[in-house]
Amino acid sequence: MTDRRLKEAPLFDFSAHATKHKDYRLIQLLEAEPDITQLQLTKGLYGKTNAQSQISFRKLKSRVQQKLLNHLYFLDQADPRHLVSRRYELQCIGLYHQVSVLYGEGEYSLAEQLLRKCLRQALDGEFTQYAVMAARLLCTLYADLRQPARYKAMSKQLIKSQQQLVWEDEAGQIYGSSKLALAHTVRTRRTLLNQIPAYQAQLEQLHQKAQSFTTFNYLYLIKLTQQELTGNYEEIIRLTTATAKQAAQGKLNRKRFDKRFNNYMNAYAHLRSKQPVKGLALAEEYFKDFHPSSGNWFFFLENYVLLALHAGQYGQAHNLLELAHKNPYFRKQRVAARQRWDLFRAYIHFVQPEVSPLRLRHFNQFVQTLPDYSRDKQGYNVAILILQFLHYLRHQDVEGLLSRLEGLRKYERRHLRDAATVRSQLFFRLLVLTVKENFNPQACEKKAQPLLNHLREAPQPGEAYAEIEIIPYEALWQLTLDILRANAAQDIAAEKAARNRVD
Repeated sequence: MTDRRLKEAPLFDFSAHATKHKDYRLIQLLEAEPDITQLQLTKGLYGKTNAQSQISFRKLKSRVQQKLLNHLYFLDQADPRHLVSRRYELQCIGLYHQVSVLYGEGEYSLAEQLLRKCLRQALDGEFTQYAVMAARLLCTLYADLRQPARYKAMSKQLIKSQQQLVWEDEAGQIYGSSKLALAHTVRTRRTLLNQIPAYQAQLEQLHQKAQSFTTFNYLYLIKLTQQELTGNYEEIIRLTTATAKQAAQGKLNRKRFDKRFNNYMNAYAHLRSKQPVKGLALAEEYFKDFHPSSGNWFFFLENYVLLALHAGQYGQAHNLLELAHKNPYFRKQRVAARQRWDLFRAYIHFVQPEVSPLRLRHFNQFVQTLPDYSRDKQGYNVAILILQFLHYLRHQDVEGLLSRLEGLRKYERRHLRDAATVRSQLFFRLLVLTVKENFNPQACEKKAQPLLNHLREAPQPGEAYAEIEIIPYEALWQLTLDILRANAAQDIAAEKAARNRVD
């Protein structure tokens, strides 16, 4: 340690005396302006952008990046709002790394102590891959030290862990296949519905053999996936509640069970099973378990916002939306995720423009430029079409309405032919009714009643059918009638004012 240490620690110096160094100045510039270009950074650091300064900047960038990566070894993992298994897994990785160096240096005695500790922690946390690595290196160590008894005992442990890993890897491949299908089109998801029973049977067999947390978790996830795809959200509530109870009773590995995911699925199931008030109360309780720097924080907040919208708490939804945008990690999200937040903001602006931070001009531009159909917005295509239609209806833009009406009809013919999409079909017909009845609010309300009754009785579709209601269709129809009444009153007032001018 003293003879072969590096002359300079490969870490970033965050102390006050380092603020004049270019390393620190580069970090400051990036923090102040995340979208700054490489040329702007070069000029800010070196005062010019010639060939020499650009070469110097590339070297500086590489050095700073490597130092920052080295700090990953020293991140605080103790915060319970992060994934609980991460800290224990990193402990195993850290110990194995230390042992590898010690073994290479011939420090066999200390290497053995740390390896046995690594193995104990891996077995306790059911991190089978690290148990295999530790046991294998211990076998090598005991062979080098000519210790046959310990070698034989550790060989048995290695064989046992290797078999366990084979079962867990097989379970992971099965679950991975189903997960990939979920990431594709709606048609692929529907195909997955036919395959899931076979996947589940295979995972049950593997879990019976392995009896590990890893195989349990894959089996649990596939069960949730099946219920989610078929729209059986009551069963998801039952499953997540029962699993949380198992964890509280110590029947699941406390170092592995992720209560945040369980809570996420529970709140989501309440949203999709038309229990938004109860789900909103649960979301308020669960939200504190997510760290703001985590992508899961944003995923959970999306459902939190939707629960507020479905419960009619538009003011709360607006506040939650602003909370998301104020999070300094907001830009870390993928483009598709940021587009979903834009869509939520557009809906909130539409129902409560008086509290929205969007200016009318910006809102109009946003609605008019939304694509009619985009794979990047899988699950929100109907929501986009509906928002565009209602926007033109409020502004009495007949040309825009007729264009959207044709878009609604085309989309219904192409993508809403299954029985499970009946809610979207019915709401499209309600919107078409407004045009057929020449925007007469009384006629629309009367003739819509049979469709509205059918809509109220229709079940929520499963995830295999992907379309998500940002605001429940029943509430949107009431908003539509309010728009028709307001437009009718405005037309009457305009006619009256015109007659008065003539008189």
